[in-house]
Amino acid sequence: MEMNEAVYLAVNGTLMRGLELNPNLLNVGATFVKEAYTEPAYRLWSINDVHPAMLRVAEGGVSVALEVWSVPVAGLAIILLQEPPGLCIGKVKLVDGEEVLGVLGEPILCEGQTEITELGGWRAYLNR
Repeated sequence: MEMNEAVYLAVNGTLMRGLELNPNLLNVGATFVKEAYTEPAYRLWSINDVHPAMLRVAEGGVSVALEVWSVPVAGLAIILLQEPPGLCIGKVKLVDGEEVLGVLGEPILCEGQTEITELGGWRAYLNR
């Protein structure tokens, strides 16, 4: 993989267009690709009403609304370092079967937090 290549990154919270951390994507030259949904295998929590955390689960998951961005490989580490504690990059499966990198939460981060899975996404939670 060349240093100037890009990878797809699925974002489900404050990195999305118009939200607080979206400049972190724009500042590394990332470009918006599409709105998408995960396969129905994820659950979502609000972390102190500041940002969401998404986890893949064996059962009881839903399709979570997210955005897919094309991120220069060199910018991926910069974005991760600017994410809130407890968030990480893993693989996320989209409803169409495509697998991309995505922002996930560590399970311990969700303990004692408000589950918002039934709303299907962070924007829906913010607009409730």
